[in-house]
Amino acid sequence: MDTILRNPQLDADGDLHHLLSIEELPREIIERILATADGFIGVGTREVKSVPLLRGRSVFNLFFENSTRTRTTFEIAAKRLSADVYNLNIAASSTSKGESLLDTIDNLTAMQADIFVVRHSQGGAPYLIARHLAPHVHVVNAGDGRHAHPTQALLDLYTIRHYKGRFEDLNVAIVGDVLHSRVARSDIHGLLSMGVRELRVVGPLTLLPTGLEGLGVQVHTRLEDGIRDADVIIMLRLQNERMRGALLPSAQEYFRNYGLTPHTLRHARPDCIVMHPGPMNRGIEIDSAVADGPHSVILPQVSFGIAVRMAVLSMVVSSQRKAS
Repeated sequence: MDTILRNPQLDADGDLHHLLSIEELPREIIERILATADGFIGVGTREVKSVPLLRGRSVFNLFFENSTRTRTTFEIAAKRLSADVYNLNIAASSTSKGESLLDTIDNLTAMQADIFVVRHSQGGAPYLIARHLAPHVHVVNAGDGRHAHPTQALLDLYTIRHYKGRFEDLNVAIVGDVLHSRVARSDIHGLLSMGVRELRVVGPLTLLPTGLEGLGVQVHTRLEDGIRDADVIIMLRLQNERMRGALLPSAQEYFRNYGLTPHTLRHARPDCIVMHPGPMNRGIEIDSAVADGPHSVILPQVSFGIAVRMAVLSMVVSSQRKAS
C-alpha cells in the first residue's frame, strides 16, 4: 500500500528520484532545488566550467518535440556536471520506424543510461517511462504536451526569488495563452506552493482554462486590471500549434489588447520584473522596448535555467549515490 500511495517523484526517504511535475512536488523539495542551484550559479564563470558530480553517468536527451533552448540548457547542465551526454535524433531513430516508446527506452537503458531527459507531445509520457524503468534510472520531464514543464517553472521561481527575495509579499500576473501552456500550469502550481500573496491570470476568455478560481487564482480579461500593481509579470507565447479553431480574431488585435508595451507596463509596480519562457513573438505578446528594457529579466532566466537544471540532475541521482 505504501508503494502505491508514494509520490512517484520521490524515493522511500522522500528525496527527489524523478522530476515529473511541479503539481505533486512538496514545497520542501522545491526549496531544496532552488538552494542547490545557488551553488551552481558561479560554475559557468570559472576557468574550468565543470564539477565532477555526475562523472561516469550517462544522460540521454530524448526530445520528441522540437526545442532549442531547453535541450541546449539541459545539455550544458549535464556537461557541467561532467556527465556523458547523448542527444537522440528522433527523426532518424527507431521510433520513426514504428518502435514503441518503451521499447526505445529499454534499448537505451541497455546502453547503461542513468538519466532520461524527456520532451514529448503526449501528456503523461514521462510518467509512463518512470513507471517502466528500473529503480536506478531516473526521468526528468522537459515538457509533456499541455501538461507540465517543471524545470521551466523552477527556473522561473529561481528568477523571482533572485530579484524579489521572497514570495509571500508578491503579486504575480501570468499573461496570455494559459489554456495551451504547460509552462503556465507548472508556474501556477509552483507559485501557489511557494505562497505568493496574489496570483492572477490574464487573457481572452478563449485562452483561459476553467476552474482556476477554485485554485485561488484571480482571472482577468483586461490586461490593465490584471497587471495593476504587479511585482512580476510572466508573458506567454501564443501556442498556435496547439490551437484548434479560430480562438483569436488576429495577432494584431491580440497585441493591441494583451501585448505588453511600455504604456501598459506603467500599470505595474515601478520595480516590476518581466519574464518570458521563450521563444518570444515580438510585436504579438511583447513589445521589443519591454523585452529589451530595464524591467526585463528574460536573458537572466536562461542563465539561471542552467543552474536549476544542474541542481535537478544532481539531485535525482543523490539518493542512489547515498544508497551505494
